[in-house]
Amino acid sequence: MISPWEVEGIIDYDKLIKEFGMKPFSELIDKVPNPNHLMRRGVIFGHRDYDRIVDAMVKGKPWAVMSGFMPSGLPHFGHKMTMDEIVWHQKMGGKAFVCIADIEAHFVRDVGWGKARELGFLYIRSIVSLGLNPENAVIYFQSASDHVKNLALELSNEVNWSELRAIYGFSSETTIARLLIPAIQASDILHPQLKDFNGPKPVVVPVGADQDPHLRLARDLANRMNIFSFEKIDGGVRVRSRKGREYLKALKDLNFECRVYGEHIDLFGDREEIENAVREKELEMGGYAFIPPSSTYHKFTTGLKGGKMSSSKPESYISLFEDPDEGAKKVMMALTGGRATAEEQRRYGGNPDNCVIFELYSYHFVQDDRELCEIRDSCRGGSLLCGRCKRILAERVREFLRDFQERVKSVDLDDFYIIK
Repeated sequence: MISPWEVEGIIDYDKLIKEFGMKPFSELIDKVPNPNHLMRRGVIFGHRDYDRIVDAMVKGKPWAVMSGFMPSGLPHFGHKMTMDEIVWHQKMGGKAFVCIADIEAHFVRDVGWGKARELGFLYIRSIVSLGLNPENAVIYFQSASDHVKNLALELSNEVNWSELRAIYGFSSETTIARLLIPAIQASDILHPQLKDFNGPKPVVVPVGADQDPHLRLARDLANRMNIFSFEKIDGGVRVRSRKGREYLKALKDLNFECRVYGEHIDLFGDREEIENAVREKELEMGGYAFIPPSSTYHKFTTGLKGGKMSSSKPESYISLFEDPDEGAKKVMMALTGGRATAEEQRRYGGNPDNCVIFELYSYHFVQDDRELCEIRDSCRGGSLLCGRCKRILAERVREFLRDFQERVKSVDLDDFYIIK
């Protein structure tokens, strides 16, 4: 069972791609300039319309990355993965939008406003310590962003109760506040395309698969909010108006060959140029001209005792603010893919693909693919036993936490644009 607020059971990611209508990231990775280790290793396993982002990267066009964090507990290594993805995309040329979802934390997790704010700044200091650049970043608390709240009200007018019930499983017991959360999440995703942030652009949202309902809703709402919609045709684009024929007439003045019909207009030429020109015309008319957001999906971070790593289960994670020695101890107690005895492990080998320790190496602590292969092969071959493997990782975790926490202490947020 997968929802934005709960994940249970064993996840079949290939099945998930088919059921959710994603595309395998492996089919696209060869086109990505300098893909990061999460992409190369299949941790990022699926996407929607990431082609748009790759095209913008390659051609040097404006684009953005947006994701967020619900401050319901301390930042941990599951959050670090998303932070690393945001930072990587920013380094590749995207403007970074970082959301602190304090409204969601308050109404979904019952976190007090003051506590959400306190935790929120820990998330902000964490992503800054991991390399976020102030020159191309917007950081905001949901409760403080008028852009997000005002757009959420507009979006909520396009969604009805039946749709929310079908997507999220809401019941007659669901509070109105919680019903508003999907509109706020969709607004988080779409607001980087508002005029105040330089208008429509491709936006990628790196998330876990549990957040896909928010992405599907945001993509639908992007189309519903727009005046014009597009369909590909031979040699051009078919444009329809959700506000009537009068809006279509304005498109005849664009510098493209056109054929006018009762309910649509066909424009012929370069499809990208046509869509950009129509979006500019929509902005002149007071519309939004949203581009449906792109997304990437990473595998869930396994909890130290199995299941999903979760802020609401302290035993499942190592916090980025954990005492370094305690963090190392947690590593030594984590589940592994090893055999019952050392003798069996030497004879039959271990199973690194079902091991929390190897996952931590793969996601966070080994950047070099060759070194990771050596660890995997040594485990499978029985020459690397779980005790030694854990001790090596425990020391790396201890060193990382010491270094990270020192960097956090020296973080200066004055250069960042923070809506708080």
